Amino acid sequence: MISTFAQRLIRWQSAHGRHDLPWQGADAYHVWLSEIMLQQTQVATVLPYYRRFIAAFPNIDALSAATEEQVLAHWSGLGYYARGRNLHAAARIITQKHHGEFPRVFEQILELPGIGRSTAAAICALAWHERRAILDGNVKRVLARHRGIAGSPGKAFETRLWQLAEALLPQRDIAVYIQAQMDLGATLCTRNRPRCDMCPVQSDCVAYQSGRVNEFPAPRLRKAVPERHATFLLLLHGNDILLEKRPGSGIWGGLWCPPQFVDEAAALAWGAKEGINIAYPGSGGEKDLKGKVLGRDYPANSKIACGPLRTFTHSFTHFKLHITPLLLRLQHRPKQVRQAGSVWLDVGEALRAGIPQPVRALLEEYCRS
Repeated sequence: MISTFAQRLIRWQSAHGRHDLPWQGADAYHVWLSEIMLQQTQVATVLPYYRRFIAAFPNIDALSAATEEQVLAHWSGLGYYARGRNLHAAARIITQKHHGEFPRVFEQILELPGIGRSTAAAICALAWHERRAILDGNVKRVLARHRGIAGSPGKAFETRLWQLAEALLPQRDIAVYIQAQMDLGATLCTRNRPRCDMCPVQSDCVAYQSGRVNEFPAPRLRKAVPERHATFLLLLHGNDILLEKRPGSGIWGGLWCPPQFVDEAAALAWGAKEGINIAYPGSGGEKDLKGKVLGRDYPANSKIACGPLRTFTHSFTHFKLHITPLLLRLQHRPKQVRQAGSVWLDVGEALRAGIPQPVRALLEEYCRS
């Protein structure tokens, strides 16, 4: 039974699997890049990013020679930005320690930032046809359903799946088999509405034969998702916007974002400290509906204030962030705003820089002329 599992998948992949992905049959660099991009991201989303990335950084030397900011600019919008930072750091290690050649030794690949056991195995199997098992999200689902492996995701569950993945490995056609597992999970054995009628291993699939496909793998226990709130200050002077570079670690690390505050009051306090009077209805200032500030209490070089915009929510893996943009158009650029890591950028240039997707959406909707 175990020996025929791999044979059926290999035959199915040859006839029905995906054969037009740009990294298929490529060298280790292209396989590595695709595997990193595909972590928690679907192929359809990855394809345009992959093509642009390869055009900009066609090999490891080019990626290593680039700045982190250049790399993140090409990663902008793909999410999980630590992947881009780790990719760049790994390229520099490969250049320094391996003379620009992607290491062939499994243990050396594991030492690179951002690469775990399954990713390292996928690179070895797809690039060099080494006999190694993988266990990404798609493969976990395929194996858990086929063998009826119950239990909540965790260390014991993963250990059983790794043992099974190793036991099912064929002696040859490893690259085809590994691709078949990923293709099956992505196209037929999907999380929702799986197409079991077309599956090549349905005849002995425990989940299908017992009518319990939706029970495998068991869902993780859902915890309450924490919610946070932030105010983004969109500070505009003409067609320039003030952006700050985020710290290298953490959310949006190394990316450019508008000044961020815990709430509106903190944004107003920051503006006062920087010599910017932020005035709009409800803030203690007055203005008419067209945004012209009334009265003589504010310096002529301080503002044309627009005020808060619609709050929206951006979901991360472990929490939700409710963002309230605060738009402020200045008549004159304040000289006081010279904090380290801050820069005034033309909005068009900012859209080409490394910025998170929510910031990109804000600039395109409210700031682009």
